[in-house]
Amino acid sequence: MNLGDLLAKNGVIADLKAGDKKQALQELANRASEATGVSAHDVFNALLQRERLSSTSLGRGIAIPHVKLKGVNAITCIFAKLDRAIPFDSHDGEPVDVLFFLLAPEDAGGDHLKALARISRLVRDPATLERLRSAKDADSLRTVLTAPVTSHAA
Repeated sequence: MNLGDLLAKNGVIADLKAGDKKQALQELANRASEATGVSAHDVFNALLQRERLSSTSLGRGIAIPHVKLKGVNAITCIFAKLDRAIPFDSHDGEPVDVLFFLLAPEDAGGDHLKALARISRLVRDPATLERLRSAKDADSLRTVLTAPVTSHAA
């Protein structure tokens, strides 16, 4: 699965300004609404409900908020690098500065899991994560996000 196929047209944010988790999720919901036509209010509420179940933080400053929602036609990814790290109820206690948001159709099932796995492989590589954190603009970020992932399997 190619992440470039999932990234919304204006779905790469190089310097998201958010003072807390709720503000970051609201901005992601706004961008997802622009990309999909689904109400930002509905997306935001779904995100809040998902985060109440358990934080979507992976640790190491990375979070992957993800929801399935009625009215969404295709899996859509929004990526944001925050201008400063924010508390995110992370299991490791670290603030988050890198966010991947996946919005999927209610019946996405396996494709939704494949998209989550693709992002997980991407951020598992320390060099890729460093390139994301050091990129200065949306074009540079998109280049890193869409580069082929090399397998570290033995």
